[in-house]
Amino acid sequence: MPQSSDEKFVRRTIELAKENVSKGGRPFACLIVKDGEVLVESPNLVAQTHDPTAHAEILAIREASQILQSEHFTGCDFYILAHPCPMCLAAMYYCSPDRVIFITTRDDYSQFYIDDRKYFTLVNFYEEIHTPWQERKMPMEHHPDPEGIEVYRLWKDLN
Repeated sequence: MPQSSDEKFVRRTIELAKENVSKGGRPFACLIVKDGEVLVESPNLVAQTHDPTAHAEILAIREASQILQSEHFTGCDFYILAHPCPMCLAAMYYCSPDRVIFITTRDDYSQFYIDDRKYFTLVNFYEEIHTPWQERKMPMEHHPDPEGIEVYRLWKDLN
């Protein structure tokens, strides 16, 4: 029996993540599919590049936006190995694909993959995003300046 398109893209996402792990990378990958064809695919390259934003979804979005010449991903589907982190989730909200298909949940992989950082763990990462900025583990300060809002006024005037 032939594979469905979703099954084919899920398999490729898994293969891409496995290839990345075998090369010393982290176990994450992303495909962006448009019109039934892979537009872009990327593994997570954080370990290789030392760039903490080099998540598979972010890299794929950067490349696809250049191909599409748009920040709007209408007609595109994302296939990702794991439920997205808040950074990648936010980026996907910004580009608004038609669907996001993820293969594993944090609960599924948490016994095999640990990524504890200074201000968050995989367990509290989503909770930290919901915490008021004054109460977050990462110190944040608000330094208001009336000139700051002028940037937005200028943008509105020009647009």
